[in-house]
Amino acid sequence: MPSAGERVLSTGLVYAALSSGIVSSLGMLLVPSVAAEMQVPVNSAQWMLTVNLLVGAVATPIMGRLSDGARKRRLFVVSLGVILVGSLVCATADDFAVFQVGRALQGLAYGVFPVAISICRGLVSRPRLRATMSTLAVTGAAGAGIGYPLTGVLAQLGGFRLAFVFGALFMATAMAVVLFVVPRDRPVPLRRGRFDVLGAVLLGGGLTALLLTVSEAPVWGWLSPSTIAMAAASVGLLAAWVLASRRTRRPLVDLRVLRDPDIAIAHGTAIALGATMYMVLSVSSLVAQAPQSTGYGAALPLVWAGFVMLPFTIGSLIANRVVRRLRGEHASRLVLPAGAIVVMTSAALLAIVHDSLVWVLLGMFLNGLGVGSTYAALPLLIARRVAADEFGSAVSFNQVLRTVGGSVGSAIAAAVFAAALAPTGFPSSAGITFAYAVSAAGSAVTVVLLSINIVRRGRGSTT
Repeated sequence: MPSAGERVLSTGLVYAALSSGIVSSLGMLLVPSVAAEMQVPVNSAQWMLTVNLLVGAVATPIMGRLSDGARKRRLFVVSLGVILVGSLVCATADDFAVFQVGRALQGLAYGVFPVAISICRGLVSRPRLRATMSTLAVTGAAGAGIGYPLTGVLAQLGGFRLAFVFGALFMATAMAVVLFVVPRDRPVPLRRGRFDVLGAVLLGGGLTALLLTVSEAPVWGWLSPSTIAMAAASVGLLAAWVLASRRTRRPLVDLRVLRDPDIAIAHGTAIALGATMYMVLSVSSLVAQAPQSTGYGAALPLVWAGFVMLPFTIGSLIANRVVRRLRGEHASRLVLPAGAIVVMTSAALLAIVHDSLVWVLLGMFLNGLGVGSTYAALPLLIARRVAADEFGSAVSFNQVLRTVGGSVGSAIAAAVFAAALAPTGFPSSAGITFAYAVSAAGSAVTVVLLSINIVRRGRGSTT
């Protein structure tokens, strides 16, 4: 039986990660409010989302590699402190440029999850390890589901600044909890090999160029010189990173683990379901706020629109409780296609019926079940296939791929919306249907590939 100390540690890690998930979700519903108060165009205010995403994508693999070292607790506390400072900057900034600095600092919230999971693997014994790791894996999605309605309520009560004040309070309590429940770092012999600075620069630059390409292409034009140049820069930098990593003794991300089919499948699933999940979330958020004159809109005010995400959170938490009770490596592999099937079903359902809020809420619940079960299983598979001193790096890379997938999904949704814009200024009902259908099709492809992997491994075990 796990000790009382381990239960306290596990609960504290989950709380800190959940708080970071809530803070990372701040912003999506606040773009119009920030644009109005700081007197910037809405398309410029959208950069409050982009800069946060860019910093998160660059910081996450670095934090993951550092979490494989001896200073996990210090890294955790410092990261939470940086996010706290970023929240305070956003809450008090009078200038949009200063506000952007705060949003950039908040980007470290994306890297908190792999650090928490790495601490968990090092300090929690096997009887409780599986449950805690799977719970931590879904805290990002659960935090967003809580953060959306919380943002709407706080923005309605006291403007966007109040939401960031609460974000700072969450981070302050999370720091206190980590300092209390996580033991001090123990001095351990350092593994030889310098930090992979070149790999960090190349990977960070490549991811930045990639995310800028995906997020800004709908604005620049998919075939514009800017988009093509940024895409070429991304390909070049990421190719250089792969070559440099193969020649580095201890790279930022050990790409050799991709030779393991389970690791490759885990990373591929992270990209695919990250894209489909964010498509469903972004489309459903728009459906909730669109006027009834569109034929599908629920016309919910901002204070209520965020609550559309709550069924997603409930579904993901229920799925996590199911996955954590599974035993055996084969069972964990089966969760991936099963979860993808549920995600596909939810998107297909919403493509057929999305003109009623009841159906949207049901679709969000099913999507949460599928995403939650899949995300809960991914770190469990990774933990079985990589060494302890590579675990943080592997999990953080998986988190980055989720982020990249989410950016791709959001960009695809934006492109569909732009192509199906109605005179009302909102996408047509056919455009909404097509966006959900694309998400369902992406999930279907994921189901096929995961099923092929299950069959392949089954044949391999019988020969």
